[in-house]
Amino acid sequence: MKKSMIIVTCLLFLVGCRENRQTNNAVRSIKADTVKVYGLAGSNNFPGKVVAPSDINLAFRVSGPIGKVYTPMGAHVKKGDLLAQIDPRDYELQLAATEAEYNRIKAEVDRITELHEKGSVTPNDYDKARYGYQQIAVKLNAHRNALKDTRLLAPVDGYIQKRLFEPGETVGAGTPVIAMIATGSGEVEINIPSADYIRRDQFSDYYCRTEIFPGSTFPLELIGITPKANANQLYTMRFRMRGRADELPGPGMSVMVTIQFRNKETRTFSIPLSAVFQSESRSTVWIYDSATGTVTPRPITLSEILTDGRVVVSSGLEAGELVVTAGVHSLKEGQKVKLIPEVTATNVGGML
Repeated sequence: MKKSMIIVTCLLFLVGCRENRQTNNAVRSIKADTVKVYGLAGSNNFPGKVVAPSDINLAFRVSGPIGKVYTPMGAHVKKGDLLAQIDPRDYELQLAATEAEYNRIKAEVDRITELHEKGSVTPNDYDKARYGYQQIAVKLNAHRNALKDTRLLAPVDGYIQKRLFEPGETVGAGTPVIAMIATGSGEVEINIPSADYIRRDQFSDYYCRTEIFPGSTFPLELIGITPKANANQLYTMRFRMRGRADELPGPGMSVMVTIQFRNKETRTFSIPLSAVFQSESRSTVWIYDSATGTVTPRPITLSEILTDGRVVVSSGLEAGELVVTAGVHSLKEGQKVKLIPEVTATNVGGML
């Protein structure tokens, strides 16, 4: 009886040792995820409108009745073309009177200067004559300029958008008479909310699309952002369109502008939060080596926790590596593991 008990005890001990050895040598199944580059933080779309590079309201620098308007609405003009003219009659008479006065004073100054050189005129009389001549010379130039300003010239190449006054109407100096738009590549304006404005240092690329040109994308170059919000708490952004003007959307067309964002970090990666555990007070992950089928711990540096269940890693990882995402607390360094393949969209439930 005693011998039988000893034999049973030995058998149980041997079975237990075998089970422990099998447990220790068991290959664990794990799930893993690929380390991804975290460089772009996505993009946002904003409705916008194409505007002319510059809308110009042209006005005379002098007042008077409009004599002629030479350009119809929609006409293409070149820099220096005559667009309209104020009736020059009064300005011509004014200039003629000033020229006559100028000639009289100049002749008088010439005589006084000659006498002054001979010592027959006092210095005080000579200075009065000289200063009077300077004043009439300035007045003559001002009246000559006023006569020139009765002609309204195109400051740039462009198109006449609107005639605000017609011949016979009297306008004051500085009152817009003709509205025109300059030729050249159009510009795009959009309004963005404050949530995107505070991330403006992360803006990377810009482009727009329009239904007028389906399938076409037009790159944009940022001109600037207004630093003050409007009444709707929106900030205005203005872009310059790249390319030939005749191949781009024209002023007034609606577009959809896409702004792409980049991360502040120059080299960061993202992994699932479930892959991270603490080891010796440091954030650590298990790296899966597909060649050997084993796992190795590696310390990492976390920089941000995202809202989608992932974290941003600034050091310790490389793109394309595999990190264990399940059972991280029960693994040991160098342990053999078996990677569970991901379930594809066409094999839901792993039936194939």
